[in-house]
Amino acid sequence: MKLCDVAKSVNGIFEEKDADIEICAMASLLEARTGDISFLANMKYASQMKDTAASAVLVSKDYAGETKATLIRVDDPNKAFASLAPIFGPKPVVREPGIHVTAVIGENVTLGQNVYIGPHTVIEDGVVIGDNTVIDGLVFVAQDVKIGKDCHLYPQVNIRESCVLGDRVILHSGVKVGSDGYGYTVEISAQGPVITKVPQIGIVEIGNDVEIGSNTCIDRARFGRTRVGDCVKIDNLVQIGHNVQIAPFVGIIAQAGIAGSAKIETGALIWSQAGIAGHLTVHERAQVGPQAGVKEDVPEGEYVLGTPAQPKRSFAQTLLVPRQVDKLKAKIADLEARLKAIEGK
Repeated sequence: MKLCDVAKSVNGIFEEKDADIEICAMASLLEARTGDISFLANMKYASQMKDTAASAVLVSKDYAGETKATLIRVDDPNKAFASLAPIFGPKPVVREPGIHVTAVIGENVTLGQNVYIGPHTVIEDGVVIGDNTVIDGLVFVAQDVKIGKDCHLYPQVNIRESCVLGDRVILHSGVKVGSDGYGYTVEISAQGPVITKVPQIGIVEIGNDVEIGSNTCIDRARFGRTRVGDCVKIDNLVQIGHNVQIAPFVGIIAQAGIAGSAKIETGALIWSQAGIAGHLTVHERAQVGPQAGVKEDVPEGEYVLGTPAQPKRSFAQTLLVPRQVDKLKAKIADLEARLKAIEGK
């Protein structure tokens, strides 16, 4: 594809003399080769511009650095680069509607139009599946589950009984929806401790336009429902406990864990490996930083870090304490040496 056509597709500005350069692939600045297009969205990578072998680089309109590559100036390099993925990336796999001969379909199953069900998938009794939904191979959908339209369930997804998925939901490989929540009672008898499982009789309800990453687990409610709101985006390897309530437009990043009955309000962002204790609230637009341990409510708009989690400013101050201690030690040592010198005289 000629550079002029690439630039046109992203509304970019370039030197006309470079219009016929051939662009054939996308790559990062350091990995790019001749014929590749790359981008610079974060100036901390600007030093890579002088070494890149890319034929063209998408940059902001005010970029003033030097490079051997041809520059295409755009409003948002990151967004422009992402828009090129359908052109240079592999074509998406298209599933023709139909049911594979090895799929197992139960009784009283309701299938919408243009549904695809892949090999060795099990759809149990009473399931409802909306129009244009794709269910790949090796998926298990239990009794009375409801799945909306235009959904995509990748291989090895499991959805337990009576759970509900909205429209345009994407579940990546290995997602488990509706496993039992972690609930037990412990009693001490004459023979020793007796551990009894607490019945988990609720469901999971997932809203519209939700995407959930591989091997994430969302527990069914002890009673009522565990709720994931509209437009929530969840990364891989996340654990969400029973009766958790997640409002719309929340982001949860890899390996985070949310304990039972916690509430995550609209627009909150939970960073990777954060842990949130049960029965508390992360309020609107708050952020829980990487590896933070949250044991109390997070106020609206606050950014917390550390364990136990504390506001970003307070956390930064605690990082300064060791340096301040070292300075004080050095100052005391100097004063002691002066005092000894005075006493010696």
